[in-house]
Amino acid sequence: MTTDKPELTDEAEIEAIKQVIATIEHAQNNELPDEFIDLFRDDAVWTTGGGKRLFGRDAIAAFTRKVLPGGMEGLTLTFELEHVLFIRPDVAAVKVRQIYQTPDGPDVGTPLWVMSKEDGRWRLAACQNTGVHEDELVSPVSSRPIFGSSE
Repeated sequence: MTTDKPELTDEAEIEAIKQVIATIEHAQNNELPDEFIDLFRDDAVWTTGGGKRLFGRDAIAAFTRKVLPGGMEGLTLTFELEHVLFIRPDVAAVKVRQIYQTPDGPDVGTPLWVMSKEDGRWRLAACQNTGVHEDELVSPVSSRPIFGSSE
């Protein structure tokens, strides 16, 4: 994991961001929509791996409640923190490596999450989920079940 602007980095802040990442992983693996939704700001924006654009926590909640229950059947998700750029002490661009273990092999993504710290808590503000097409872990399967545009 790398960071930029070391004068702004604080190990406690990075640990708090790692806890958000762990919560996302837990919520998705255990199909817990409310735990996932609670991580977003009210005005958050999110583009899913399939390219669906969602504006505001209500839209994110509706989408998540539709796709998450049952969506992880046969799958396991892990995240690895790759990079943190502290834009300001209370705003961070967070790059993670996302690996879904699917029946056809691993499917890798590279989300970018802009997070803001509000009332002492890091929240997701703007998220873009992108599949990795040239990664050593990507399965040679022709379809990408996780990053397809079915939703």
